[in-house]
Amino acid sequence: MLICLVCSVPVQSFGEVPVVVSVDLFDLFPLRTDSKFVLKMSATGILPTHQRFVNGVPVPSSRRSFRARERYVIFLVFLTFGLICFGTFFFLPEFKTGGTAESVYKVYDQIKRAGPELLIPPPPHLEDTREAPRVFRHETFVKEDPHLIGDREALRAKIEQDGELKVLERPDWGMQKSSSTSKTNDLNQVDESVIAEGTVAEKIVTVPPAISDHYPIVKGGEDPDPAVREKRDKVKEMMKHAWGNYVRYAWGKNELRPVSKRGHSASIFGAMPIGATILDGLDSLYVMGLDTEYKQARDWVANELDLAAMTSDVSVFEVNIRFVGGLLACFALTGDVIFRDKAQQIADKLLPAFDTPTGIPNALVNFKTGNSKNYYWASGGSSILSEFGTLHLEMAYLSDVTGNPIYRNKVDHIRKVLQGLEKPNGLYPNYLNPKTGKWGQHHMSMGALGDSFYEYLLKVWLQTNKEDNEARQMFDDAMQAVFQHMLRTSPSGLSYFAELKFDRLEHKMDHLSCFSGGLLGLASKTLKNDQSQRYMDVAKQITNTCHESYDRSNTKLGPEAFRFTEGAEARAMKTSEKYYILRPEVIESYFYMWRLTKDKKYRDWGWEAVQALEKYCRVPGGYTGIKNVYAEEPQQDDVQQSFFLAETLRVSLPAVSDDNILSLDEWVLNTEAHPLPIKGVNPNYRESSQ
Repeated sequence: MLICLVCSVPVQSFGEVPVVVSVDLFDLFPLRTDSKFVLKMSATGILPTHQRFVNGVPVPSSRRSFRARERYVIFLVFLTFGLICFGTFFFLPEFKTGGTAESVYKVYDQIKRAGPELLIPPPPHLEDTREAPRVFRHETFVKEDPHLIGDREALRAKIEQDGELKVLERPDWGMQKSSSTSKTNDLNQVDESVIAEGTVAEKIVTVPPAISDHYPIVKGGEDPDPAVREKRDKVKEMMKHAWGNYVRYAWGKNELRPVSKRGHSASIFGAMPIGATILDGLDSLYVMGLDTEYKQARDWVANELDLAAMTSDVSVFEVNIRFVGGLLACFALTGDVIFRDKAQQIADKLLPAFDTPTGIPNALVNFKTGNSKNYYWASGGSSILSEFGTLHLEMAYLSDVTGNPIYRNKVDHIRKVLQGLEKPNGLYPNYLNPKTGKWGQHHMSMGALGDSFYEYLLKVWLQTNKEDNEARQMFDDAMQAVFQHMLRTSPSGLSYFAELKFDRLEHKMDHLSCFSGGLLGLASKTLKNDQSQRYMDVAKQITNTCHESYDRSNTKLGPEAFRFTEGAEARAMKTSEKYYILRPEVIESYFYMWRLTKDKKYRDWGWEAVQALEKYCRVPGGYTGIKNVYAEEPQQDDVQQSFFLAETLRVSLPAVSDDNILSLDEWVLNTEAHPLPIKGVNPNYRESSQ
C-alpha cells in the first residue's frame, strides 16, 4: 500500500493495475480552492484524479449529488419554464377569450374575409348569408344566384350537373344550422326565406321619421339649368373617382395615398386602420345617390368595423366630428339603427377623456385602456378650445336618439365651466387647463385651435330650433369681441381676422378661418337683430378675401395660411404655409353665401375651385394635396384626406343643386359637413321615445 504524502490518501494496487481513489479537491483543501492553486497542483501531478480504471479501461465516474451552484442553475431553469407555462395559460388570446376553439374560429373568420375564394366553407356560426356585395381588397364580389338558393338540395343538384365544378364538402363541426344566423349584433338580421328571385332578403331595422306633412329632400335635387346639372354630374364623377380608388387600393385603411396607391394613416386616428374614409364619406355617397357604393360602405360598418382594433391614442375631436358625426348623419338620413348603435359604441369609448378635475376633456384617449392625455406642446398640458368646444352637436343629438342623457350632460358641463370663467377682453383663449380650470397662454384665433368652437355656438342654437338662447348669446358676445380686437382691413381694402397673442396682433389668417364667411352669413339670415347687417357685411368681406387668396396663386387654390404685410396681401410667405391639402373651408363659404344671397359669383367661384382641383390635384389613383400653390407644376403630397369626400365634395354638390336638397332650414352641417337634422322642424330627427 502506498500513501500519498501530500493528500494522506492510500493508493492500492491490485496486480499490475493501479486503482486511484477519487478524491474531491474542495473537500481536501477547503482553505485553498483558488484557481491558481488548483492549476499548480494539477500540473505537478500531486492532485488525485477523478478517473477510475478497471482492467486498464477508464470508467466514467459519477457524483450522487449536485453542487450548490449547479442546484441554483437548475432551479432557475425550472422557474423560467413554470413562468412560461403560467403566462401561456393566463395571457394568450385563446385562453382569455374562452377557449381554443373560439380563437380558431375567430382567426378563421379573419382569413376568410381576406381571401374567401381560397378556403373551404366556414363553420356554421361564422357563415355569411348576406346578399349584399362584399368588397375584398380590390374588387367587389357579388354572389351568383345559384349560390343564394335557399333550397340546399336544388343547389347540390345544380353543382352535380356541372362536371367541371369541384366543391369541397362542408366539414362536420358537430353543430346544427339554426333557422337564422346568429350575429354579434342582432340589429342586422337575415331572413333565410326563399325569395322568388333566388336572393336572401336582409332586414334592416330602422327608426321611422316623425309624422309630418313634409319630408326633406336628401337625394336628387337637380337644378333646372342644364349647364348646372352638368356641373353637378361632374362633382358626382369626382366622388366616384375618389371613392373607387380608395376601394381599390386602401379598402379598410384610414385614407388613401393616391400617387403611390396604398393606404395611409394619420396619427389622429391612431396606429391601426379603422376605415376613416368609409366612416367620413358614407353620407356623401348616400346624398349623391351612389347607392352601390353606399351599400358597400354600409355593409363594412355593419360587419367589419372593429372597435377592438382601435388600441392606440386617438383624437377625441377628430373621432367625434368624423366618425360619430358621420354615423349619426347616416342614421338621420336613413333611419338604419346600425349607424346609431355604432356611433354610441364609439362615443362610449370617448367618455373616459372627460374624467378630469374640471370635466374639460383631454385631447387624446386610448380606446383600449381608457387613459387620456393632452398634447405635450399645448401650453403646459392644456386642452384646446376648438376641440373640447366642438362636441356639442353630436353628443346632444346622440342623447336624444338613444335616450341616454350622459352625452348631453358632458357637453352641457363644458359650457357651464366656460360660462364661469373670466374672458380676457371678452375673448376665448385657445388653451384651457383641464386640471386647474384656468386659461393657458392668451392666444386667440378664428383659425386653427379656435375656429369650430364659435361655429358650434351658432349651430347648437340652430339645432335646437333656436331654443338654446344661451348658445346664441355666447356667439353674439364672442363675435363682438372678435370684431373689436381681431378684425382688420389691409391697405388695399381686404378684411381679415388677425391672430392675437398676448395683446399683440399677428397679421395672418389661416385657410381654416375662411369658414367664418359662411358662418357669419348664416348668423345674419337666421336671426334679425341689430347685428344682422354687420354680420352679412363682414361675411361678404371675409369670403372675398379668401377668394383672393385662391385667385392670387398660380394654381387658383389657396394656401394653408396667408399674411398681410407691406410687401404682400393674402399670400403665404413661408414655405410651410404654401401647401393645400384638399381643404373645404373656402368652398364651404361659397356654398353658404350662394344659398343665402343668391349672388351668382359665389357659385362661379366654387366652380373655379372645382376646376382647379381637377387640374392640379387629380391623379389616376384619386386626389392629392399639393405642396406649393404658387408653383407652375406643384409637387404632390400623396394623401387623399378623408375630409375631401366628407366636406370638399359634399359642399360642392349642393352648391350646384336645387336649394331643397339638404335645406338649411331643416339641416345643420357639423364642422365636418355631416348633416344633422334640426329638432322640431325636420321629421328625420328620429328622437328616442325612452
